[in-house]
Amino acid sequence: MIPDFEVTVLGNTSSIPVHGRNHTAQVIRFGQECLLIDCGEGTQIQMRKFKVKSSRISHIFISHLHGDHYLGLIGVLSSYQLSKRTLPLTIFGPKGLDEIITTQFRWSNTKLSYPLNFIQTQPDGLNLLLDHPRFSVHSFPLTHRLPTTGFLISEKEGLRSLIKEKLTAKKIPLEAIQSLRQGKDYSDSEGNRYSLQEYTHPLPPLRSYAFCSDTRFEPNLVHYLSKPTLLYHESTFMQADAARAADTYHSTAKQAAEMANLVKAKNLLLGHFSSRYIHLEEMLLEAKTVFANSELSEEGKTYPILPANE
Repeated sequence: MIPDFEVTVLGNTSSIPVHGRNHTAQVIRFGQECLLIDCGEGTQIQMRKFKVKSSRISHIFISHLHGDHYLGLIGVLSSYQLSKRTLPLTIFGPKGLDEIITTQFRWSNTKLSYPLNFIQTQPDGLNLLLDHPRFSVHSFPLTHRLPTTGFLISEKEGLRSLIKEKLTAKKIPLEAIQSLRQGKDYSDSEGNRYSLQEYTHPLPPLRSYAFCSDTRFEPNLVHYLSKPTLLYHESTFMQADAARAADTYHSTAKQAAEMANLVKAKNLLLGHFSSRYIHLEEMLLEAKTVFANSELSEEGKTYPILPANE
């Protein structure tokens, strides 16, 4: 049985929280593990509103130091302290974020009840941040007005399922079963061979989620992303405002769709909408003309990341 892999959107607006939309924040759940990506103002309120179990978040990833992507962080950390959290928490973020957190807690004379670890991200190349037994998290560079990274969460191969009929038809040594489940053929000392193809079910296609925070349209992302199951890409503007997008180092909905085509994504999730757009239907239509599997991100909605054949 494959573990659940899903994204819950807590905020989808850009710099100004208007039209009932909130600043960027997403919770990624993989099995029992929960990750928080970006933490704009009001994130902890959104988590309560949408019944996200914030206590289960073990790692936080901050893409860059524009306020709409991290100003909710100190509130989340403070609430963990007030609720007597003891579980360790690790924050991955750009240079300077640790100083901001430390300064705020020093001047409020706050002593945390839980271990807080900070790991600085590097806005160059594909860098491994978290190596979990079932998934990995890498950062990759984006093109914005200050150092910014995207994040790629990739599923790892799990244990293989054995074909029950084969188990009942022939007694298989325990060593062979263990080897097969780990994805390896097995041969015993007597020359008997047990192959994956014959004794195990094929693994479902591996899944991945790519988060592209604030960025200009950047074709070089093809060097870091390959066929993500779900691509989240900022679409701050519509194509009519492409000049504004370029000036502010943002992307249009059409450019986000073009990126989905370039990296051969299965699905595209649009977000980080400018306050100038009250209604977003035309933005979605613009993206769909380029990439049919486009969807607007909706606050409070959870998006399952399903294998490519589902």
